[in-house]
Amino acid sequence: MSHMPIEECVRSNLEGYLRDLGGTEPDGMYNMLVNVVERPLLEVVMRHADHNQSKAAQWLGLNRNTLRKKLLDHKLIK
Repeated sequence: MSHMPIEECVRSNLEGYLRDLGGTEPDGMYNMLVNVVERPLLEVVMRHADHNQSKAAQWLGLNRNTLRKKLLDHKLIK
């Protein structure tokens, strides 16, 4: 099993994304990328932190209220 650094995975996928656009100019790539990376990051960290928001916030280097807002934004909590 080959382990590619996350940075290389992102770079490779972005190159493919731009190539697949076939010359069409992208729009809103920054927000798109942040959203597609942030959601799985939150899901994995919350699972490993046993859904303890305080612990997850500490691991992520975020304020607990900021984490809670992000979880709500991604509909990961009600």
